[in-house]
Amino acid sequence: MKKKLVVIGAGFAGLQVVHGLKKTDLDITLVDRRNHHLFQPLLYQVATTVLATSEIAWPIRHLFRDRSEVTTLLDEVVGIDRDRKTVRLRNSAELPYDILVLATGARHAYFGKDKWEAFAPGLKTLEDATTIRRRMLLAFEQAELETDSAKREALLTFAVIGAGPTGVEMAGMIAELAHHTLPREFRRIDTRQAKVLLVEAGGRVLPSFSESLSDYVKTSLTKLGVTVRTGVPVTACDESGIIIGEEPIACRTIIWAAGVQASPAAQWLGAEADRAGRVVVTKDLRLADDLSVFVIGDTASVKWGVDKSVPGIAPAAKQQGSFVAKCIRASLKGATPPETFKYRHQGNLATIGRKVAVIEFGNFKLKGILAWWIWGLAHIYFLIGTRSRLAVAWSWLWIYLSGLQSARLITQKETMRDPDA
Repeated sequence: MKKKLVVIGAGFAGLQVVHGLKKTDLDITLVDRRNHHLFQPLLYQVATTVLATSEIAWPIRHLFRDRSEVTTLLDEVVGIDRDRKTVRLRNSAELPYDILVLATGARHAYFGKDKWEAFAPGLKTLEDATTIRRRMLLAFEQAELETDSAKREALLTFAVIGAGPTGVEMAGMIAELAHHTLPREFRRIDTRQAKVLLVEAGGRVLPSFSESLSDYVKTSLTKLGVTVRTGVPVTACDESGIIIGEEPIACRTIIWAAGVQASPAAQWLGAEADRAGRVVVTKDLRLADDLSVFVIGDTASVKWGVDKSVPGIAPAAKQQGSFVAKCIRASLKGATPPETFKYRHQGNLATIGRKVAVIEFGNFKLKGILAWWIWGLAHIYFLIGTRSRLAVAWSWLWIYLSGLQSARLITQKETMRDPDA
């Protein structure tokens, strides 16, 4: 009888496991809450009207249409019974497993201020991206109608909380949209008067980069029209705006990019977790007390060197997925599986607007237009399918040459009476 492998999560890590186990004698079930795999590194470009949703997401069933041994289920995990080796699902029967891989990713973390989520959505799903896009575009439309100058100013103020790569990229693209794309399209307002705030509680933007590149990014953002505030946290957030330290700022569009928390996988497993909720795993990415369970990607706390953890980025997730596939394949053959996962850091990349980026790989640093082209090529390479690569490349080339962003559609409940419905 074939062994049963259950993979929970169709992100980068989960997909890499399934891809790595092609032509093995396994019965594979892949479970995800959504029917599509999402290329999260470009999600902010959907939120900022650069790309359409179909350019960065692909139906999971389509990806495995030629793999008869792979069953895809659209469902949600509610619990795991390790004694009985079963996964409890919300909408269907329990799934038995011989080998379990948890790659359930992460969600937004509001550091105990969960009520802020209603006013400051994060960016993890297509729904998040289209919600942010809708709020942002409606803010311009409402400002065109508004006669009260104070209300108009609040509508034209956009706050991004958190200055990691996502926050920096979001702030830069919103500034590009307001200052370069939209000015000729409105009559009653000058969109160039829009204020874009990037707020970081820490001392500098892009803290994972070197200080010199961090300073360069801050200067580049300022040139784009972004006001960068560092060293003071946001202390309040509601429908009227935010408070930075003790300074209230009226704004109607707030975007959260300040932190993430792992999925409830540790609770399902009854396993040890770190402060971010990630499951603590052994050097071969398994549970210490259950070798049939692997935990990978943003769900896992994996040591890197002496005092660091493997970062929650796509290349790391793919490397972990490949490692787990090798372990499982070796076990099926009766061979000795690799003992230790070794993370190979492929550098830090971030883009600022449509013509500037920064790259850092060890002592190698690159910034400016050349870095932007390399950043673009790297992301296109990781996209799934020739059609997606061509579509994204064409969208970027068009924006680069014309300065126009074409995916400016207000979707979901299109109403001016209740923009957040």
